[in-house]
Amino acid sequence: MAGNKTKMTTASVGDYLSSVAPDRRKADALVLDEVFQKATGWQPRMWGESIVGYGSYHYVYDSGRDGEFLATGFAPRKAKMVVYIMPGYADFSDILSRLGPHKLGKSCLYLGALNRVDLDVLGELIQAGLEDLQRRWPITAT
Repeated sequence: MAGNKTKMTTASVGDYLSSVAPDRRKADALVLDEVFQKATGWQPRMWGESIVGYGSYHYVYDSGRDGEFLATGFAPRKAKMVVYIMPGYADFSDILSRLGPHKLGKSCLYLGALNRVDLDVLGELIQAGLEDLQRRWPITAT
């Protein structure tokens, strides 16, 4: 079976974050790094070329497919900031209702400018996502 294409790398998170453009997106990415480090207590690692991840977990599906993936993290995309809350099964609507403007994907959250988002609520959401993930798969600080 094919493994997960997105893997943890040894690339420098600091170098990556300093290269994010435009400057507004870079500033938001630096703020998110602080929020994630505070919420998780973990240092970031690069996953692939553009995802900043915190912690990891090993999954094994009923099909037998297994792999390693980030426990939570974010990717500063051109249009929106993407926040990964894994595995995306829990209903976080009570927290999301207090977050500010956002859009949802299956296991991700799309944010515009962070100045419209309640960062304390985002930290709460990150922690809730990790608690949900931990009920399914053991999480390792990476």
